Amino acid sequence: MDVLILIGRILFVVLFLSSAVGHLTQTKGMSQYAASKGVPSPYWATFGSGVLLLVGGLMVLLGIWADLGALLLLVFLLPTAVLMHGFWSQKDGGARQQEMIQFNKDLALAGAALMLFVFFAYAGSDLGLTMTGPLFSIG
Repeated sequence: MDVLILIGRILFVVLFLSSAVGHLTQTKGMSQYAASKGVPSPYWATFGSGVLLLVGGLMVLLGIWADLGALLLLVFLLPTAVLMHGFWSQKDGGARQQEMIQFNKDLALAGAALMLFVFFAYAGSDLGLTMTGPLFSIG
C-alpha cells in the first residue's frame, strides 16, 4: 500500500511542480495575466504562488510534513479558483466554459489536497515512504 500512496503523491504533484516552474521562470509574463484578472501586486503574487507551489509540492512528494504541504497547496488553489477563473464575469460563452472548467478543476484539486491533509494527519507515522511524520495530528 505504501508504494501505491507514493505513486499517488507523485501523480498528484506533477501539476503543481510544473506550474511552480512556470510561475518562477515566467514571472513577468504570468504577472501580466494576473494583473488583467485584477490580482493585487501581480508580480509578487505570481512569484509567491510559485514558491507556494514548489514548497507544497515538494513536501507532499518527499513526505516532509506532507500534511502541511497539502495545506499549502489548498491555500494556493482556493484563491486561484476565485481570482483567476471567475467564469461568472465572462460574457463570451466559450471563455465562460473554459474558466468554469479551470474553476472546477481548482476546486476538485482543493478537495483532494484537503483529503490528503486529513489522510496524512490521521495516518501519522503509520504511513510509510515519507521522510518525516505529519506536523499535525488528527484522531
